[in-house]
This record gives sequence, structure tokens and C-alpha cells, in this order.
Amino acid sequence: MDITTIIGQIFLPVSLAIIMFGMGLTLVIGDFIRIFTYPKAVLVGLINQIILLPIIGFSIVVLFKLSPTMATGVMILSLCPGGPTSNLITQVSRGNIGLSVTLTALASLITVFTIPVLLSEAIAYFTGNTGVVIELPVLQTMLQILVITVIPIAIGMIIRKRNEGFALRMEKPMRTASTILFVIIFLVIIIANKDNLVQAMKEVGLATLLLNLLAMGLGFLTAKLFGIAGNSQITITIESGIQNGTLAFVIATTILNNFEMGLPTGAYSIWMFITGGILMWRLGSKKE
Repeated sequence: MDITTIIGQIFLPVSLAIIMFGMGLTLVIGDFIRIFTYPKAVLVGLINQIILLPIIGFSIVVLFKLSPTMATGVMILSLCPGGPTSNLITQVSRGNIGLSVTLTALASLITVFTIPVLLSEAIAYFTGNTGVVIELPVLQTMLQILVITVIPIAIGMIIRKRNEGFALRMEKPMRTASTILFVIIFLVIIIANKDNLVQAMKEVGLATLLLNLLAMGLGFLTAKLFGIAGNSQITITIESGIQNGTLAFVIATTILNNFEMGLPTGAYSIWMFITGGILMWRLGSKKE
């Protein structure tokens, strides 16, 4: 088992599960009930991710006149939902964690069905190949959400309900630990993929940076437009710009069997860690 496999299959899932457990310590059932009582923020977040982000991605591909391979790679990324990393950044940035977890779970389930359709159309448009059939691992995706996100959060929430004092005492240490893990994950990804990341930045560095900035800007502005403020606005901003890079890379390299299509995901991952880190630093350092 090489270092990349160890990182992808063991270190990252375990680290994210620990972070999700820490989030669970800060949540109560009421955090989720409020979201579905006033669902506007959920709807805005989902529309951003599932409809508007692919439109932005397509526009950038056309603007930069990317090759069919790079264009397809950017579209794969644009069609993917947010991932556990967005939940981590939301927590440290003092966003609405319940909203973040809800958006990640719902978008992940919805895009299992939208990605095959839209990506097939994108491949046909950019490459002329109309015979590509995309089949996502539905069961595996749902299992990943359950194991890495839902179960650790549920355990944390149960502990909070039974021992609220402990959960409140652990809130600051867990936020600090989450920040440290975020930095470690970022550095480990760069070290393990340094050669590929250099190539990715040369090919689509500017295009993916623009995609990240526009996606986050979209989240901020649409939230403001619909009167969503405070920690929910922070969450929608983050969820709009932090994508599930692992899923995008799996689609490119495993399902489509094209490593080059995964390069935009590598470049985008660097930018989203940087912009996400800036938000964590700026917002996380503010007093409650």
C-alpha cells in the first residue's frame, strides 16, 4: 500500500470522522428542526450547488477555451456536491453547522442522479463522444456519507445530550484540533501529489481559481439577495465554493479512466484550501 493510498483511504476518512464527531458535540436536534421549519437557506444553497455552479463552470471553460480533456475535468468538479471539508471550514468559521451538514448530505444524494446525466451531456459537447455512460456508485456514496459524516455527528450529539457540560468544554479544543487537522491534510495532499499539482496549476490554475472565487462570491451574494445573514450566509458561501474533490477525482480517474481529467480537481483543491483557510482565520478568530 503506497503513501497516496494510505492518505486517501485511511488518514483522510479517519481525520474527517474525528472532525465530524467534534461538530456533533456542538449540535442539538433543534439545529436541524429550525432548518426545515425555515427552508429558504437550504433551497438557496442547493440551487447554487446543483444549478448555478455548473453554469459558472461551463462559462469559465468557454472563456478560457480549455481543451476537451481539461473542460471535462472542470465540469466534473462543477457538478460535484460539497464534501466533509466544507463542514470543517464551516465549523471553524462559526457558520451554521446544522445547515452545512444538511446541504452536504442532500446535495450528495441529489447529485448521484444529476451527475451522470449532466456529465454525459458535457462529454458529448466537448469531445463529441455521445456513447459515454456514467454510472456512479450510489451505495458507496451513501455509505461514505453515513460513515464519515452522519454516524460521527450522531455520536457527538448523543454525548452532548447526555453530558452537555463536557460537550461545551470540548467545543474550543475540538475547533482547535479541527484547524490543526485541516492544515495537516492540506500539507499532506500537497506533499503526496506535488508533481501532479505543478502540472495542474500550469494547465488550469487560473481557471480553477476563478471558479472558486466566483462560486464563493455566488454563495455570498445569493444569500444576501434572499435576506439570509449571519452564520447561515457564511455557510452558503462556503458550501458553494468547497467541492467534494475526492468524488470528482474518482469520477475522472476511475469511472472515466482519464488521469488528466483529474488535474482541474487537484488545482481547485489547492485554491479551496487556501480560500477556506483564509475564512477560517478571519472568521474563526472573531469572538462569539
